[in-house]
Amino acid sequence: MRTVRLPDATQVPALGQGTWKMAEGGRTRAEEAAALRLGLDLGLTLIDTAEMYAEGGAEEVVGEAIAGRRNEVFLVSKVYPHNASRKGVPAACARSLKRLKTDRIDLYLLHWRGGVPLAETVAAFQALQAEGKIGAWGVSNFDTDDMDELLAVPGGAACATNQVLYNPEHRGIEFDLLGWQAARGIPLMAYSPVGQGGRLLRHPVLASVAARHDATPAQVALAWALRHPGVIAIPKAGTQAHVRANAAAIELTLTAEDFSAIDAAFPPPRRKQSLAML
Repeated sequence: MRTVRLPDATQVPALGQGTWKMAEGGRTRAEEAAALRLGLDLGLTLIDTAEMYAEGGAEEVVGEAIAGRRNEVFLVSKVYPHNASRKGVPAACARSLKRLKTDRIDLYLLHWRGGVPLAETVAAFQALQAEGKIGAWGVSNFDTDDMDELLAVPGGAACATNQVLYNPEHRGIEFDLLGWQAARGIPLMAYSPVGQGGRLLRHPVLASVAARHDATPAQVALAWALRHPGVIAIPKAGTQAHVRANAAAIELTLTAEDFSAIDAAFPPPRRKQSLAML
């Protein structure tokens, strides 16, 4: 498994596992936990979740999946913006730890910007670090100006990652944010790297590229995102077959012809775009 280096020198898998939409009734929690455990077996040891996902239900699935295997996992969770105050962060973290059945979260993120001053949120994260309840901290859904503001607050330069929407349909970050983070050694975590609802995966260009490699469109989308050395992709998979397919994407190497075809179908940005969010 290829790895990405976080600012504190921790190496994490470039391909991890997402949990958005888990515990929402599509499959049993036992099935979803089994899929996550298989992912661990296949080297997808970074698991991303959030208190928002199924209002804590996804964290409970993760807790079941990692039981007895906690030391194998790099665990990521996220706090709601309305809980991101000096008092709200530790309370939210405690609830997440209880659902995850662990005593620490390796990387704790602010899910998106809210009304709490960034300096207050950072101070709360630092307090959790001092208590050993979290390892690193970061943010999600921050655009370049948000990141500039974050790094200007006391302690803000310790931000370990920014998790944003990134796939061939949503390339706006390539204009500025992706390079901004790379220049500062802050990895980018790509959520929904294969899109939502299946529209991206039905695109004929991705199907054509996939056919050339005896792969799937989802594997092509993942390989496309992972072409950047500082990008971590976190696709969600609710079945073991889907997990195996995702894991195989790490072996797929796209060609210049493939990238040109994808660029023609999904042109890279030529100007600043508003940050896309789901």
